[in-house]
Amino acid sequence: MSEQRKILVTAALPYANGSIHLGHMLEYVQTDIWARFQRSLGHEVWFAWADDAHGTPIMLHAKKRGITPEQLIEEMSAEHQKDFQDFNISYDEFSSTHSQANQVLVELIWSRLQDKGAVQARTISQYHDPEANIFLPDRFIRGTCPRCQSKDQAGDSCDACGASYDPTDLIDPQSALSGATPVLKDTEHFFVTLEQFRDSLSTWIDSGAVQSEVANKLKEWFGDALRDWDVTRDAPYFGFPIPGQPDKYFYVWLDAPVGYLASFQTICEREGLDFEEWLSPDSTTEMHHFIGKDIIYFHCLFWPAMLEGAGFRLPTKVHAHGFLTVNGAKMSKSRGTFIKARTWLDHINPDALRYYFAAKLTPSLGDIDLSLDDFKARVNSDLVGKLVNIASRCSGFVHKLGGGCLSSALPDPELYAHFLQQQEAIKADYDQVNFAGAMRQLMALADEANQYIDHHKPWQMAKQEGRADEVVAICTQGLNLFRVLITWLQPVIPETATQASLFLNCPVDRFDSVNEPLLNHSIEPFKPLMQRIEQTQLDQVLDASRESMT
Repeated sequence: MSEQRKILVTAALPYANGSIHLGHMLEYVQTDIWARFQRSLGHEVWFAWADDAHGTPIMLHAKKRGITPEQLIEEMSAEHQKDFQDFNISYDEFSSTHSQANQVLVELIWSRLQDKGAVQARTISQYHDPEANIFLPDRFIRGTCPRCQSKDQAGDSCDACGASYDPTDLIDPQSALSGATPVLKDTEHFFVTLEQFRDSLSTWIDSGAVQSEVANKLKEWFGDALRDWDVTRDAPYFGFPIPGQPDKYFYVWLDAPVGYLASFQTICEREGLDFEEWLSPDSTTEMHHFIGKDIIYFHCLFWPAMLEGAGFRLPTKVHAHGFLTVNGAKMSKSRGTFIKARTWLDHINPDALRYYFAAKLTPSLGDIDLSLDDFKARVNSDLVGKLVNIASRCSGFVHKLGGGCLSSALPDPELYAHFLQQQEAIKADYDQVNFAGAMRQLMALADEANQYIDHHKPWQMAKQEGRADEVVAICTQGLNLFRVLITWLQPVIPETATQASLFLNCPVDRFDSVNEPLLNHSIEPFKPLMQRIEQTQLDQVLDASRESMT
């Protein structure tokens, strides 16, 4: 076996202001498949993340509901974690960015950035709502785009033409909170100066730490001096106060990624791991972040600069993915395609969606489309018609003619060896987050297994006297091929794999456990491992998701 890797894995933090939907779940499934795969190779893997619990929207949402922000984030954490557990996301720690552990780490990183001369104070002019008496975040300012003149656009970017701008560039700005015309007001803010990290950031970007598409995008920002990063928000604000600065708070994006480390630190304390060793710049450990392409700027410029300034290791790799569309379009409440994770779980097996996502996920930034018709066809064909079919076709004969015991030898060891020869290529695809490539290879092997059974027709042989041993041997071959496939699919469909493990009466959670076939081994009676997806289930998901139009 290759040398054991020590890997910290994180997924982007869900915002503690709403329910988990399938767009979120795409990333969490991607992260989980990769983490489970690395564990299946025997590596030491820790999956740590948290709810992103700070910011003006959470403060305002809690106020609207008549509860404290702390009550809101506690409520959302419970809901989120129930969804994650039912989707079989195998995380080791899920905390909150509002934790004391996170505050301690944030203040440590902040003091080290100050010591490094990477923090500057300056006075800026910001929009202030005179009625709500609050400085307005960009998303709470609406107005007319200065480039294309589209109305009702956000304070930092235009949905119509894609332009980015400062809130002060908006034409006829209005507060989304009160409708009042905001006024410019001076305030002192703190900035992290990124320019001093230019050379090290450039080296890191070129090191293979990001996809080539991401590296090319990042280099566009290196043409000029890197923009200083405003990390201050004024009271009232729900977040961590900046030490020694009355009515000043850390911007949510400063403390959010630190939440990865605080969550991992909790694991270290619980498991007896050396946090300092894992985070040391010269550590042999790995740190992998899975994120959406919309937050590349934060994770590939701000975050590594913060880590370097604080004397911590930089990420080994940032894996960015595209957005999820449903039936070829943005998720829509009116069409019923804005689907919450819980709505899906109420009607359809999560493993089916996990597999469909895996079959679409590549290392690129391309968007992923959940076509519900294609989903039904592919799951029914691949998982039910190909994979599970192998086990259901073979198991009955082993029990009927072999007393539930597999043969002592494989009738076609060359075919089994052929399957094993694909192992390295499939492992490489998994490791490079090319899950689509791995699924293609696995389903091609499933086709070969079914062709083997079709060719030998054990159901016909079973009717002929004196051929019982041959039938059991052929079915032993088929079940061993199924065991290889389910073992290598375990990171993708863990619940189905658990049921298959009970049926096969052996573990299926280690990639190399199939290097020797299962012989002279008793299996349990077969129970259906996965049901076909019916159109009525999809209709129920859409109906339950559709926003009332009355």
